[in-house]
This record gives sequence, structure tokens and C-alpha cells, in this order.
Amino acid sequence: MTQIACRGLLFDMDGVLVDSTPAVARVWSCWADKHKLDPDWVVQQAHGRTSLASIQALLPHASSSAHQEEDQWMERAEIEDVADIIALPGARELLTATPQEQLAVVTSATRPLAEARLRAAGLLDLIRHMVTASDIRRSKPDPEPYQKGAEALRLPAAECVVIEDASNGVRSGKAAGSRVLAVCTTTREVELLAAGADWLANDCSSLRLSHDSSPGKLLLELDDRPNERRVPKMR
Repeated sequence: MTQIACRGLLFDMDGVLVDSTPAVARVWSCWADKHKLDPDWVVQQAHGRTSLASIQALLPHASSSAHQEEDQWMERAEIEDVADIIALPGARELLTATPQEQLAVVTSATRPLAEARLRAAGLLDLIRHMVTASDIRRSKPDPEPYQKGAEALRLPAAECVVIEDASNGVRSGKAAGSRVLAVCTTTREVELLAAGADWLANDCSSLRLSHDSSPGKLLLELDDRPNERRVPKMR
């Protein structure tokens, strides 16, 4: 059992707290068909960064106004498609165990979309601090999202542990100066380690939280037996 001491936890949303894989695949596949792009490739490219950043990369020759229009279409479509979104294993338990002033969600979704997905998964009431695509200028893997997550908790990023499932998110957390625990729900272990992950786990059900004897400290316990890791679902 690995023990990790910290003062704050910074959670990615999709693939860490919420299983939105079917919804993400449906919406981005529809968008890919509209633009005559390979749906599987587009879905993989869109994982772990804002939809606007993905659209800009996927349609490099389109105008800025066209990018904005596509991003607005994407947001509407994703907000409407939440019927089968659920909390991932261990997510509710870990959020419940963590004091709200010591956790933040840092997601590449916009605030309306993040709230819609967290509400659909029954987790929104457990979260006080959230950094979304609506709050940043630069998408993951830039450090800005996790820097702002730490600022929301009034903590140095070095005293926070990031929990991520995507390579771009791992790089963002590491660039911000945090340690990163990667869950193997959507991305292969080798890719997460190459991005700089400090620890690997199946999902949040592999984690337990206890309170350190020092005020404001958290002690995260990781059941890191490798034979229990699952093969990730690829988006």
C-alpha cells in the first residue's frame, strides 16, 4: 500500500470521476462525419483538452469565427447527450471523504457542460471548487488549468496531487508543479508513464483517504497491486 501525503486533490472529470465515454464518442463521431474525418481518430484526438483546442487542431485552415461556431455546436450537443453518464467506481466515496475546501475539479469541459455531467452522475453537490474551459486561456497540456486549480484551494501546486486519466492532463499537472496519480480508465499505462505520471491506479476505487495527524494534511492510500489493473477503454 503506497501512501501519498498532500494538502489538496485536483481531479480531472471525464475518465476520473465521470464515465462519459459513450456520449463523447457519439458527439465527436457525429462531428467527424460532418467534416469527413475518421471518427475513431477524431475521438482520440479530442481526449484531454478543450473542445475548442481540439477543433482548432482538427480544422487548422478554418477561420477563428468558424472554430467558435463549431465549438458552440459541440457544447450544445454534449450538454444534450448526458442520458447514460454515470459516476466511475470509487468517485463518490473519494469525493465524500475529502473536505470540499481541499478538492477541486479541473476539467477541459466548459462550466455548463461540466455541471451537466456532474449533475447527471450525482456528484455536483460534492464539489465547491471547479476550474473549467470557461476559466482558462490555454488548454491542457499547458500548466494553466492545474495552476488555477491549486490557486482555487489557496495552495501551492507542489502541495497538491492531480488525479488524471489522459496524457495531456498528466503533462499539465506535472508542468504546474504537482505530483500526478494517473488512473488507467481511458489511456494505456505506457502513455501515462511517458507523460510523467508518478503513480498508476485502476480508478478511484483503488484509492482511500485518511486524514494526516497534521492540520490540513491528507493521506492518500493507493492499492497499487499491478495485477488488478484493467485494460483501458479506448475512446
